[in-house]
Amino acid sequence: MMEHEELNYVELPACDIEATQKKVQNASGRILKAGFGFPGGGRFHFADPGGNEFAIWTDVEAPGTS
Repeated sequence: MMEHEELNYVELPACDIEATQKKVQNASGRILKAGFGFPGGGRFHFADPGGNEFAIWTDVEAPGTS
């Protein structure tokens, strides 16, 4: 059986991750991994004020995620 990376966060889609990242920061979210690109899209990770981790992703490579 192939081992997989253990995921301990929830992924949520967004059309505009730059705007979403600003909203997260304005709502007291803490950026854990700045925006980065990957083949076919981009993503960033953040924690809410309670410490729960989330990832916001898009299937469009957004500026600032490459």
